[in-house]
Amino acid sequence: MSFMDHYTVPDFTAVALIVIDMQRDFLDGLPAGVAGTVAVVPRIVRLLQAFRAAECPIVHIVRIYLADGSNVDLCHRAAVERGAGWTLAGSPGCEIVPELLPDRFSRLEVERLLAGQVQYLWPREVVIYQPRWGAFYRTPLEDYLRRAHVSTLAICGCNFPYALRATLYEASERDFRLVLVEDAVSGLYEQGKQELQTIGVSIMRSAEVVAELQRLKADAREVAGDKPGGE
Repeated sequence: MSFMDHYTVPDFTAVALIVIDMQRDFLDGLPAGVAGTVAVVPRIVRLLQAFRAAECPIVHIVRIYLADGSNVDLCHRAAVERGAGWTLAGSPGCEIVPELLPDRFSRLEVERLLAGQVQYLWPREVVIYQPRWGAFYRTPLEDYLRRAHVSTLAICGCNFPYALRATLYEASERDFRLVLVEDAVSGLYEQGKQELQTIGVSIMRSAEVVAELQRLKADAREVAGDKPGGE
């Protein structure tokens, strides 16, 4: 059963892109790598380009572990205490995949992020640190989105069974309209998609999301051209 209706249908006039855990350590072949993450990078790049062109908010959600394990979720804490080097603060592997950045030379401001503050990469593009699975748990994400007048979230990244799924349920609890960009997500499986549809999540492909943004931009240009003095 699907619960898609006028309450849950995406509103692309008030949409933000949420990119989760797209950090170097999670790329295929690395110790914490997730299969399929490299493959979704080009599609996430295209989404980012479209959202930047549309001047819509973008939020990069990241993990940052301290080497002593003190801020690590319990299921990974012992491994980090034993020396597992996953997204360690200040390490190259903790950084966002360079292709996804508006400025490839940007680096995470670790102290600011760990303190629960927002790091700006671009006027409408930010980074937020998540201390646990869901991106809303003890983070400034909801406040940032409300201040930006966002009603709809398009979510992509790594890795569906963990941070993406938790974030989608947290967002649903907060009455956001939701889109999972299925071909820009690693670790996605069919039953997970079906379960999301029962809570009103739209499953779309990256090309469809990009087309919606481009359509709205074209409509806005046409309206502006119809006004007196329009070109």
